[in-house]
Amino acid sequence: MLKRSLFVLAAALISAVIALHAATPLEPIHANCTISAGERPGKLRLQIEKYGCPAKNHCDNSNSDESASRFTGISIADLSRNGAHLTATLAAEAGVFTCTGNVHDGELTGDSLFTPNAAFASRMQQMGFDVDDSDKLQVYAFLNVETAWVQSLQQIGVHDLTADNLIALRIFNVDPDYVRSITALGYPMPDADKLIGLACQGVNAQEVKEIRALGYHPTLDELIQIRIFKITPEFIHHMQDRGLKNLTISKLVQIRIFKLAD
Repeated sequence: MLKRSLFVLAAALISAVIALHAATPLEPIHANCTISAGERPGKLRLQIEKYGCPAKNHCDNSNSDESASRFTGISIADLSRNGAHLTATLAAEAGVFTCTGNVHDGELTGDSLFTPNAAFASRMQQMGFDVDDSDKLQVYAFLNVETAWVQSLQQIGVHDLTADNLIALRIFNVDPDYVRSITALGYPMPDADKLIGLACQGVNAQEVKEIRALGYHPTLDELIQIRIFKITPEFIHHMQDRGLKNLTISKLVQIRIFKLAD
């Protein structure tokens, strides 16, 4: 009886801790911010640096190029308005980011605030992702990680999705169309990390078809190697013209590694 009472008490305490944790509000993030024109047309260069960072140390900072169209309250032309007081706002499902300050020498410099969206975090939690972290939600906001996109990957059958690899999947623009372009070639559904490897190396259906037309049937891992070591159809033809026939992908990779084609 005593053991049962202790078990019930322990369960109640654990439930209370979980409830308290779930009720803990997500904290806003305050930092210094600088917005300037990006290197590519239509892009804004955003730099965020946490308060209290010693000069020239660049600690805890981040830099990214964001589409100007994602911001309200600022345009590339505004950066030529010396002295203008602006609030640039990027609103995303994961939260809202603002950078408020003055324009000087082509840059908006001031203070940033990221307000995380607790409702988004709750929706992600229900989908199986623990994202009760304001810093991660800010990254999600900049990358435009949305629940509809996450659900689309789940629905198509991508497995081993995590709160962390969602970031890489978004960076490399992995979506259902890309996944289908791979599985339509007869490959099994890649897991999330394999999709990151494929997309990171630029594996695409057209090039796979060209490789197959030469008699090769590469695995998913070999597709990644083909891109890493630049085993192009042109390279294969070049090796064949030199009299090297029936080369496997493994041997072609070794030729590249040891620079035997030079």
